[in-house]
Amino acid sequence: MAEDKQSSVPISSGAASSRIAPTPVNTPLNAAPISQGLSRPTVPDITEEETEVKGEDLINRLGGLNLRPTGIVEVLPAPVARRVEGLKGLHAEYCQVEHQLKREMLELEKKYLLKFTPIFERRKAILLGASEPTPEEVAAGEAVSAKDDPDGAAVAKQEREDAEKNLSAEDKAIKGIPNFWLTALRNHEGLSDLITEKDEEALAYLTDIRLVYLADTTPGFKLIFDFAPNPYFENEYLEKSYHYQDELGETGDYIYDRAVGSEIKWKEEKDLTKAVEIKKQRNKATNRTRLIRRSHTVPSFFNFFNPPAQPTREEIENGEVDDDLLEELDEKLELDYQIGEDLKERIIPRAIDYFTGKALEYDLEGIEDEDDYEDMDDDDYEEEI
Repeated sequence: MAEDKQSSVPISSGAASSRIAPTPVNTPLNAAPISQGLSRPTVPDITEEETEVKGEDLINRLGGLNLRPTGIVEVLPAPVARRVEGLKGLHAEYCQVEHQLKREMLELEKKYLLKFTPIFERRKAILLGASEPTPEEVAAGEAVSAKDDPDGAAVAKQEREDAEKNLSAEDKAIKGIPNFWLTALRNHEGLSDLITEKDEEALAYLTDIRLVYLADTTPGFKLIFDFAPNPYFENEYLEKSYHYQDELGETGDYIYDRAVGSEIKWKEEKDLTKAVEIKKQRNKATNRTRLIRRSHTVPSFFNFFNPPAQPTREEIENGEVDDDLLEELDEKLELDYQIGEDLKERIIPRAIDYFTGKALEYDLEGIEDEDDYEDMDDDDYEEEI
């Protein structure tokens, strides 16, 4: 089994994610304290003439106050403040039920993964050429194509049937669907930015991507990339595990804790994540020259298996991590989290749609094109009040 490791080498940045991943970096344990030296929101002073102000009058003032989270309770009449505390208790009860819901949903996902697995195994057999699709499977696929594009599907079917009558020897020798997973990954907006031309040569040996849930004691999942023997690395498969904290975040979702990737056993001079620079040096005393080889990290899809290392909460709270570096790290963690989620929720279950490009249609739903808008003339602009 491949050895797991964590590393500080970042993956290449890709397309910006539309969802923000909950991470330990952007999800503090407690509300951030007000920094020393900054002014706190204040409540207007109450003069002696206003000491008998009624609770209703005081409540009416709250709308104009800029209060910190606990400040609003401090100025409420005692009976109202007590009720607020009661609502907090009810919300805590809600959170307990919600946590139970998330746990049961996770168990339901595990249950249905067992039902999906035979379908995925059948898909793998067809992709690798170990089996041909049955007439029933082909007919079901043609029905899907006809629903998506009735006219185009009919033409494509006729052209395919005509071509099958006069196959060349080269076409007959093709097994399965070559470069299926490479094409599917390239058709994902975020992953396509990570895959270099050199990566494509290695990813051509990718035979399957599988999903496995982690043990019951650890919420999370594992992605397994199976590879055929290839000239790049010794591993038969590469893994990436995503671990979540046991407690839910304030939004009711699991909080991303850490990711762990396989150590890739690269063959000699085949490491796609490194580039080697060769420099010539001359000895001042002997005038002899020598060659120095230095390697440095380069963008590659395979950096995905070497996820960003994150600081501990203690290091963050003690200010041991530079704010700019922390922000950069948070962006990398969000990207890494989003790619893992997309592989789990989109690419693995809908691989055929990513291969054909159909997935691009629903991936881009809701994204508006700038060309759909035009500048307004000054006469057409009215300021809203």
